[in-house]
Amino acid sequence: MPDALTDSWDLGGLTVPNRVLLAPLAGIGNWFVRLQAKRYGAGMAVSEMVSSFGIHHGNERTSTEMLRVHPDEQARGRGGGRGLVSLQLFGQDPEVMRSAAAIVAQRTPVDVIDLNMGCPVPKVCKTGAGAALLNDPDTAVAVARAAREGSGLPVTVKLRSGSTPGDTSGFELAHRLVDEAGVAAIGFHPRSAKVHHKGTPDYALAARLVETLPAPVILTGGLRSPAQVREAYERTGAAAVMLARGALGNPWLFEQLLGVRDPDEPPTSEEVLAELDWVMDRCVEHLGEDRAGRYLRKFYPWYLDRLGASKHDQAALQQTARVAEARALLSGLRSAALTA
Repeated sequence: MPDALTDSWDLGGLTVPNRVLLAPLAGIGNWFVRLQAKRYGAGMAVSEMVSSFGIHHGNERTSTEMLRVHPDEQARGRGGGRGLVSLQLFGQDPEVMRSAAAIVAQRTPVDVIDLNMGCPVPKVCKTGAGAALLNDPDTAVAVARAAREGSGLPVTVKLRSGSTPGDTSGFELAHRLVDEAGVAAIGFHPRSAKVHHKGTPDYALAARLVETLPAPVILTGGLRSPAQVREAYERTGAAAVMLARGALGNPWLFEQLLGVRDPDEPPTSEEVLAELDWVMDRCVEHLGEDRAGRYLRKFYPWYLDRLGASKHDQAALQQTARVAEARALLSGLRSAALTA
């Protein structure tokens, strides 16, 4: 039988308090999204991907806003242990990566460096980074080694199974990264880069990686419900699971998997609205009123879907430019939801 999801485990000499983690979410995984996952029990939260070149060259937004870690992210969690914070970097130049990783280790309190070698987005791949590194394993190994040597921190790598369906280059690269670069763990998304988030994950391949890799495998991809997560976890024998799109607007999934909440108990309308209020407050704290008003438009649907909001109400919120406008619209939804 696999270890319980509530059990702690070792990651490069660090103790992760449980086996349910927040995956890196490009353009989303800032400090308050990570803190939200931590509030609901995540044993580790990984940041959105950050450019190694931006850090190396001192880009202001990259070096300040994207590297921000909130003190509460590393407070003791519901499982009793201190939640870990991992910062994900991307890039294809080993020396730039060495420099960026060293800067991150010196200037932030992160515990782990994660490397993105699975992003399928063309603007990332065309630079030779992300999933493009699946086809350049020598460079991938050099980049991972540089990150480890530059930071002195445990390094993990997030990989796809391959570039195209049927390709298992990610499986082979995972072994080289551990054997030759000293990577502490592999985050494995067993779908090819070409299909993005479509198609059925190849959990049999993930299980084979778990059996053959002398390092922990963290499973991600297609994990949306408590039953689905548990089945994939037990089927693959992975060391941990990382929730990605399935956790968007649904932090209660962490509680359900960790036994804090009944898997069959969905959040109430009041809980959903209170959580959205928390997200809006933190977003204003992070970006200021003007930018937050625009940034939050991607968040609203994740919560409104849970409230059964009409298409008209959804569209109205999507058109708001300021947080105050959104709060006014939500006030009406709140009254309707709580009197239903």
